Amino acid sequence: MSSRSPSVIDFDASPEEVAQHLIGVTLLVDGVGGRIVETEAYDRDDPASHSFSGPTSRNASMFGSPGRAYVYRSYGIHWCLNIVCREKGHGAAVLIRAIEPTIGLDRMRERRGLDEARLLCAGPGRVAQALGIDVGFNGKPVDQPPFLLIAPADGEPEVVIDVGPRIGISKANDVPWRFGEKGSRFLSKPFRRAP
Repeated sequence: MSSRSPSVIDFDASPEEVAQHLIGVTLLVDGVGGRIVETEAYDRDDPASHSFSGPTSRNASMFGSPGRAYVYRSYGIHWCLNIVCREKGHGAAVLIRAIEPTIGLDRMRERRGLDEARLLCAGPGRVAQALGIDVGFNGKPVDQPPFLLIAPADGEPEVVIDVGPRIGISKANDVPWRFGEKGSRFLSKPFRRAP
């Protein structure tokens, strides 16, 4: 568990740093979204990362400039939103695993076909569906429309972050690069507690 004070995000940093700094940041796409409450980090030397085997047509955005979206389809079904970090050409990104929906709930409910606010964005595929993300967003800078990232306001309490192993992957699933806002009911899955 760690905590951090709100700050401006430097995407030219390690994925573990960026993943933690994104917790508590508001992410909007065309005015719809909410507070990021869960992320996962992926780096080039990480066997679970799409960039592990080098550049391909699918992962080309991961090797682009930091602060751009990397969007891919998971299991041929769900789009997933990542934000590229580290220097251009490195191949690192942060997966947005869950957000607390706060703005545009009616639009998210329509896109997801459900009313339960807690489940609207609890998982990377749900985040993309609720925000209307598809491959057309791949490579777009996240500091320009239709994206908007809003750091927590000065004076807001520190975000306390749970840290644990990544989930939903078969390789390097023991690496503690999953980060989430402690106590958030909007996480995709609870963090495992130490015995």
